Amino acid sequence: MRDIKALPRGDEDTLWAVVATVGRANRVAEIFRSRAAALEDRAWRAQQVRAYADFLERSKQPLPHYSVAPIRRSDLPRKWTPLPALGFLRGQFI
Repeated sequence: MRDIKALPRGDEDTLWAVVATVGRANRVAEIFRSRAAALEDRAWRAQQVRAYADFLERSKQPLPHYSVAPIRRSDLPRKWTPLPALGFLRGQFI
């Protein structure tokens, strides 16, 4: 009776997402197992946007806003891929 094993926690499926928002469009930019790592990535992405703000404005690209939110693995699209730091490729927000 002493060798009772702990059951896995129910939140193992919960991840932390860095979410890019442009206008009304939201995209998961990156996912992490820890909130601290997600906050660090969000800060890095925000710094990249600040560094390239002039370029983005001149090329008429909207500035993405980044936030952190919990997400379940099952909520991710099947073919999800991480977003680039500035949130767009080939002139389009992904």
